[in-house]
Amino acid sequence: MALSDRKPSLPEVHRSIPIPNVKSFWRKMLAYAGPGYLVSVGYMDPGNWATDIAGGAKFGYALLTVILLSNLMAILLQSLCVRLGVATGRDLAQACRDYFNPRVNFVLWVLCEIAIAACDLAELLGSAIALQLLFGIPLVWGVCITALDVLVLLFLQGKGFRYIEALVIVLVATVGVCFAAEILFSRPDVTGILSGYLPKREILQNPEMLYIAIGILGATVMPHNLYLHSSIVQTRDWQPTTEKRWEAIKFGTIDSTVALSLALFINSAILIVSAASFHFLGYQEVAEIQDAYKLLSPLLGVSAASAIFGVALLASGQSSTLTATLAGQIVMEGFLQLRLPPWLRRLATRLLAIVPALIAIIFFGENSTSSLIVFSQVVLSLQLAFAVVPLVMFTSNRRLMGEFVNPLWLKSLAWLVALVIVGLNAWLLLQTFSGWLFSS
Repeated sequence: MALSDRKPSLPEVHRSIPIPNVKSFWRKMLAYAGPGYLVSVGYMDPGNWATDIAGGAKFGYALLTVILLSNLMAILLQSLCVRLGVATGRDLAQACRDYFNPRVNFVLWVLCEIAIAACDLAELLGSAIALQLLFGIPLVWGVCITALDVLVLLFLQGKGFRYIEALVIVLVATVGVCFAAEILFSRPDVTGILSGYLPKREILQNPEMLYIAIGILGATVMPHNLYLHSSIVQTRDWQPTTEKRWEAIKFGTIDSTVALSLALFINSAILIVSAASFHFLGYQEVAEIQDAYKLLSPLLGVSAASAIFGVALLASGQSSTLTATLAGQIVMEGFLQLRLPPWLRRLATRLLAIVPALIAIIFFGENSTSSLIVFSQVVLSLQLAFAVVPLVMFTSNRRLMGEFVNPLWLKSLAWLVALVIVGLNAWLLLQTFSGWLFSS
């Protein structure tokens, strides 16, 4: 299909944000800033909290090096998304549709929809848990209340894509401020934190530490973010010249790198607060979000600590559900060229998450939510390879990318990252399923 014949991704906001034709670096940076923050919420969503809390409580600051490594991998992969979207005018789903046969595309679409539903499930439960902790709302009602953000997304997208970006940036900033306060309350050891970012052989030698480390890696890179980012970079109305495309790639990469650096701070902060509040005070078995909430205020002696933790969890869950719903629209339009009304598409995405959440809570009790969140991360791990490998393959294809193709050093590094992520997630899945088999 010729590029001119293809309908754009997210047509209602495609090329809707003008880029000023000025030399000022900061004015251009401001115009391009936004998509990276929508992507960054996937790297600090409730699915990551459990692994970060467990890692900090069990092993102190030792796994900070894993958070740093996984974030560097994420920065690389998201930069490839910018490159693909700007250079080709395609998002990742559209590129798959153009270059794979229909059967392969159908399988990829089904896997991606399952992954988005799984991701949305973790975020929905995280928001519902936050409402229960903060206001005592039962989880069943919390799940239903958090589903209403679909209406917020529809309203904001009708106003313009900048409004969605502004809301997500406010929510991300809220999480950041909350954890900055938690770090001050917990008074962590600065020397211990710095040493935590240094690689340690012990991580590979200790099976339990390795398991949590791979869990952190597996929960960090979200497959739907790769589809999302390659689409929303196209909301910017850059000029279709070689020079302006390189400029869009440069500023888009800076935007995502800065935003993911904030995600690095937040993920690190969750682990640091857990280590300082639980590990060094003798509470090394804390692994549940609810337990962390209940223990923070008593252990730190700050009455507001638990409430701030709950507010951060709510902001994290709500920002993540907004972006997962957008990703669902991109995937359906890209793979199937099926354009449902936005309200119907988002309602379908949300129902895929609400139904299993309500079934688990009603039939297995509220204590089942933690297991459901873990299960959702396993499902995400299963799908990850099917998004990372095509992304690296397409951006390394000169016929598709032209002069924007990955240079040799970037191609080699990208394939190395893809192999590491796929290998570690395969190991995590093997261990998880083995554990389930032996426990049953």
